[in-house]
Amino acid sequence: MVLVVALAALSLVLVACSQSTPAASATPAASATPAASATPAASATPAASATPAASGASGYPVQVYFSKHSDGNPAAVFPVARTSPTLDVATYAMQQLIAGPTAAESAVGYYTTLGGWLPGASNCSGPDFTLTLNRKGTTPEQGTATLTFCRWVLLGGDLSGARISAQIDATLTQFPTIQKVVILTPQGDCFDDLSGQNRCLR
Repeated sequence: MVLVVALAALSLVLVACSQSTPAASATPAASATPAASATPAASATPAASATPAASGASGYPVQVYFSKHSDGNPAAVFPVARTSPTLDVATYAMQQLIAGPTAAESAVGYYTTLGGWLPGASNCSGPDFTLTLNRKGTTPEQGTATLTFCRWVLLGGDLSGARISAQIDATLTQFPTIQKVVILTPQGDCFDDLSGQNRCLR
């Protein structure tokens, strides 16, 4: 009986010793500090959009050159501002020259004799003129614009042709693609060329 009790006690001791002490739970590694999020690169500043020449005006600013009653020099011309509704700025500027100055502009001396001296029917099916870029008459020439009238232009005096030519030349050469202007009659002759030799086409 004593032997049985001793064996039972020994057996309990062995079982208790065989149970390994659980390993201390590993201390969780400190969670890695998140890397500071990269500061986003500053977005590129967009290129500034072109500022309209006149605040609130829609279109493209152009100038139209008129003579002035106060200046007797036929080559002297003076700009007034207009705004073209389309990119066809050279044609629009010429149309405005033919239309003439406003009442307010006329009141301070601006004038042209061009608009009232284009009588008769147009031989271009309506327009007062045609404008061809990079041509001297029918000959290709970079930077030269040829304006051909579609109606007769009446000249009211010896200096009228010179004034009209100066107005047209200044109005068209304000544009960087036009460095020279050739002006032709409906028949294709040089405007205001009394020599009859068509010198503007040479």
